[in-house]
Amino acid sequence: MKVFVTGVAGQLGHDVMNELNKRGYEGIGSDIAPEYSGVQDGSAVATMPYVSLDITNKENVENVLTELKPDVIVHCAAWTAVDLAEDDDKVERVRSINAGGTENIAKVCKKLDSKMVYISTDYVFDGQGTEPWTPDCTAYKPLNVYGQTKLEGELAVSVNLDKYFIVRIAWVFGVNGKNFIKTMLNVAKTHSTLRVVNDQIGTPTYTYDLARLLVDMIETEKYGYYHATNEGGYISWYEFTKEIFRQAVEMGRMEYAEDNVSVIPVTTEEYGISKAKRPFNSKLDKRKLLENGFKPLPTWQDALKRYLRKIEF
Repeated sequence: MKVFVTGVAGQLGHDVMNELNKRGYEGIGSDIAPEYSGVQDGSAVATMPYVSLDITNKENVENVLTELKPDVIVHCAAWTAVDLAEDDDKVERVRSINAGGTENIAKVCKKLDSKMVYISTDYVFDGQGTEPWTPDCTAYKPLNVYGQTKLEGELAVSVNLDKYFIVRIAWVFGVNGKNFIKTMLNVAKTHSTLRVVNDQIGTPTYTYDLARLLVDMIETEKYGYYHATNEGGYISWYEFTKEIFRQAVEMGRMEYAEDNVSVIPVTTEEYGISKAKRPFNSKLDKRKLLENGFKPLPTWQDALKRYLRKIEF
């Protein structure tokens, strides 16, 4: 199986390439940089085949993919800077990547009869209420530009293709890029008090674990919409932070102990307005994975433990 992966300079693309290599599949990575620009962590992705690709350039996408003829395209590339996406001078660019780029890929997939995996987000919903969002819910109501353009990407895939997996994820972390865990660990080095939001609820997603699931999926023809985050129960950002520091202390990093860093729970309102509205309810219902015979991701607590042992902080 030949698999083309976009966004390999990011957290998920990096891990998908390594998972493909582990299983003996032919993985071809791509991103906008002339050569692989992700973390040099000694893993397979750094030396696997790589193609520079601007997904917003329709002709470029068509030429590259038609020549390579992959069996599957795993589309991880996206504009993910949520607040920056709200700037008037950025909206067009965000849309050209998240919606236009996705449509360009989907149309070539159709021509080649390739499977497509599109990574999406809980931000396609309005983040209200307390019930977990189900994968086939169509009550779309994005709160911000990021959510709106990711939804447009979803629709570009579902309108053009039958052989697709649309996988919504939330609260993502991985070795190859910035994320909430790294931010908290760094901020705690210079601040003795941290105010963290306690009224936005969801579950984290470790890209290493998600990559395994995505490769499981492309080995099947169980197409459709899915939700995938780590198991372990729903939490707030405050609770997540407390567990990050607790595990860091367990590893002997006493600078993260409660005596040294105080974590204070606050409401979204108390925390202050961010440019982009954030969902209060990021709970994703993942039962469809089990119903289709897919193995759920490990608990987020276990994922965090493995992750902290992989990174330097």
